[in-house]
Amino acid sequence: LWRLGYCARLLKTNHFRTAASNTSFPAVWMLLAQHSGRIPGLFVVVKKNTLFTMPETVEDKTSPELYLPHPGVRGMTVLNREAFKRTVVVPALKVKKEIVHSVLKSLKQSVLQRPGLKRVVEDPEDEDSRFVILDPHKVPEFSLGESEQQVLKQLSVHPAVCKYQLELSYENFKTEEILRAVLPEGQEVTSGFSRVGHIAHLNLRDHQLPYRHLIGQVIMDKNPGVTCVVNKTSIIDSTYRNFEMEVLAGENNLVTKVKENNISYELDFSKVYWNPRLSTEHGRVAGLLRAGDVLFDVFAGVGPFAIPAAKRKCRVFANDLNPESYAWLLHNCKLNKVDTKVKAFNMDGRDFLRGPVREELSKELPLLREGQKTAFHIVMNLPALAVEFLDVFRHLLVGEPCSPAGLPTVHCYGFSKHSNPARDIQERAEAALGTSLAGRCSTFLVRNVAPNKEMLCLSFQIPADVLYKRPCPDEAKPASKRLCTSQDSSEEKVLS
Repeated sequence: LWRLGYCARLLKTNHFRTAASNTSFPAVWMLLAQHSGRIPGLFVVVKKNTLFTMPETVEDKTSPELYLPHPGVRGMTVLNREAFKRTVVVPALKVKKEIVHSVLKSLKQSVLQRPGLKRVVEDPEDEDSRFVILDPHKVPEFSLGESEQQVLKQLSVHPAVCKYQLELSYENFKTEEILRAVLPEGQEVTSGFSRVGHIAHLNLRDHQLPYRHLIGQVIMDKNPGVTCVVNKTSIIDSTYRNFEMEVLAGENNLVTKVKENNISYELDFSKVYWNPRLSTEHGRVAGLLRAGDVLFDVFAGVGPFAIPAAKRKCRVFANDLNPESYAWLLHNCKLNKVDTKVKAFNMDGRDFLRGPVREELSKELPLLREGQKTAFHIVMNLPALAVEFLDVFRHLLVGEPCSPAGLPTVHCYGFSKHSNPARDIQERAEAALGTSLAGRCSTFLVRNVAPNKEMLCLSFQIPADVLYKRPCPDEAKPASKRLCTSQDSSEEKVLS
């Protein structure tokens, strides 16, 4: 009896959780047998007598397949929207049109809620009546529960559920449903993409490539405003941070306009780097800045850190090696009316740090007075390589250190596949700087890039003993001067 009670509860749970097909007696007792270990003789008789007298019909099934496109679309590589048409049988109630609203309100848990499908349709044989379409997953046996029937009686509606021929077309199916019906069974379906203005950017896997043009067309059909779909065909080039791409569907126009954190940017997506998944991070760093602060953006791109900083009345020095990014950076500064607040450079990151950054810090830091609130921030958003640039800060400045509060804060981004990514990026930064950052840094997880690959931001104030090189005293002995000159020369060689 205990086994029978357990199996009955298990059957009920499985039935409602998986929305399996209408359970016949054979399926019930086979499940009971699976968990009890034996089938009583009486049950065997029932199984024999009912196995062929209760055939399963399409309309009785509550499987998710009820809403799948016609099976004939499997393997399609050129989109044929007409081939997706299908007619399915669903439960419906025939009601007078005056009380349709009341019925919908009273049976809202049982009424069809699928986007794109009408819940109320006309009765071609009776203009005074309407069919209210019910959810076949909630009414699997074409029969309403006792509570629903009582509600209908109060509304003077006959509780009998009829079968309605529901016509489904390409427009009624979701992106994932279409792609799952087209691609070979068992293969992964990727319906996600990055939206960059009017462009949808996909990263298709090898098994999806034969269907890439169909996938692109479906993405464009199902997402209003998308007029171009592209697929990345190579990894990001670490020099200019762009990648080759193929237009899968729509217009071949990759110049687009995006809006992020209420700021507009224009760019050529095929020639510069832009990642919409970093909008939160751009906003987070901008929130650290105050009016009057100074921001050095070493790998600025088209300006997602630089322009928000300028909007906050910071002085900004922005650099990018890619000539296209530099051109769009200038364009976006003018577009957002901050071109007078941003000094733009088209240089290698090391040259930018050793040139404009060193020059500005050498000029500004000695002028800082005790209690002055100006802060200096250096953003290094080149996750693949930025950590390797940190060695530039070793003895970047000459002279006596400024007050600890005035030391620049670095926000360095990096990727890590380590089991402890925070410790990994900190240790790599310490190796480049030649000092420990224990207790002097913080690590922020930006996003998960891929399985076992994280993007992080390591923030720290550059230690004074790293940033400054104390000059040799003028009164030192000649031998000391020669030793100092020799050491300086060795350091220059290491840095170069």
